[in-house]
Amino acid sequence: MTTAAPPSPQMQAVYDWIDAHADECIADLQAFVQRPSISAQNIGLRETAEWLRDLMHRDGLPAEFHELDQGPPVVFGHLPAKRPAKTILCYAHYDVQPPEPIEAWTHGGPWSGAIVDGVLYGRGATDNKSGVLAFTKAAKAFLQVRGEVPANLKFLTEGEEEIGSPNLAAWAERNKELLAADGMHCLDGSVETGTDVPDVSLGLKSVLFVELVARGAKTDIHSLNFPLVPAPVWELIWALNTILDRDRRILIEDWAEGIWQLTPEDEEQVQAKAARIDTAEMKREWGIEEFVLGRDGADAVRARAYEPTANIQGIIAGYTGPGTKTIVPNEARARLDFRLIPNMQPDAAIRKIKAHLEKHGFGHIEVRAFDGAEPPYKISVKEDISQAIIAAATEVYGELPVVNGVSAEGAILRHVWIPCVLTGFANPGANLHAPDENIHIDMYLKGIKYAAAIMEHFGRS
Repeated sequence: MTTAAPPSPQMQAVYDWIDAHADECIADLQAFVQRPSISAQNIGLRETAEWLRDLMHRDGLPAEFHELDQGPPVVFGHLPAKRPAKTILCYAHYDVQPPEPIEAWTHGGPWSGAIVDGVLYGRGATDNKSGVLAFTKAAKAFLQVRGEVPANLKFLTEGEEEIGSPNLAAWAERNKELLAADGMHCLDGSVETGTDVPDVSLGLKSVLFVELVARGAKTDIHSLNFPLVPAPVWELIWALNTILDRDRRILIEDWAEGIWQLTPEDEEQVQAKAARIDTAEMKREWGIEEFVLGRDGADAVRARAYEPTANIQGIIAGYTGPGTKTIVPNEARARLDFRLIPNMQPDAAIRKIKAHLEKHGFGHIEVRAFDGAEPPYKISVKEDISQAIIAAATEVYGELPVVNGVSAEGAILRHVWIPCVLTGFANPGANLHAPDENIHIDMYLKGIKYAAAIMEHFGRS
């Protein structure tokens, strides 16, 4: 296995500064996590953006608001290098997922920022507030140690990523020159389970959010009348059963039309990842005995990265309170997310869903597509930004990272094409989108060094 040479004395000085200022970095992450910023519920977004802008100013970094047509502002800053260098767009988001169920949180709840046995708990601890600060603290470290940064840095931190960035694309189209860069990366997520090295994703599965709505009578009806009235919940169940079979095959006609075909390079990455990850540890982390369909090894890696999906997030219908209520609900809703891999276009996917339901006798079910779905994308491992991140991960973590062909922000890439890589540094078991989201303090501090190494290696390329 390839291991890294020791960092240069110049980089070691940057790493030493990060270690010496660990208390500052930790305190700022605690304060950040303690600020609710829930885009789905429109809670605390502008206030959190103001806090982040002020923190960047205190750290000697440029930051200003860019207002969107709707929604919270983008916090943007451009920190140029003193010598000719490439430009990195550092993408992150300050919004977080809703914290519910609140009662499932321990250690003081979702906004405590409590540190227990070296672990910081709170919504956003990993997704994505530690990533935001990894960028800014790495830049501060360079300024404090060298008086300059090794690459031109553009910081873009938005407040609607968790709801699909519905207002970012229009702003990006108006600001192409502002966003122009040689590479873009997002620090979000955890290291690969069982390896303790970063997971480097060279592409993005697009996420298409869809809500299906079945309606019946004008109001709930006494269930004595079930033989005579429409049954929206059953209609919805029957419709959903036409979309996916027990073998996880999506049954929508022509769904996989033109789908990305793995190249030898892609397959090499699949096999290399399968040889290194611990799938047994992944199962333990998720609390399952086996992957569905008996998948394992390379088959599991390939499916996770390259297989389109149709997931039901939730079903909303009828009465679920204490006791019973004998009604035929007048409405039922299902929320789904479809993961689309490269060459699958969201607009075409929506048309295919509607045509499929019509064909199977469910044309009366309303299809609501949430705004914000952007086309998926993929880049080569040979891109400069890919190579810089792989070199940085190897330097900081001591061995090669795990590289994925497809797993960052399509709303930007649709209007300004930039080779983009998604990578993360949090611990396995970080509980992203779940109660007790957390990050290990040592992983957070190493993540700041990782961000600094990415800037350094890309600046050299």
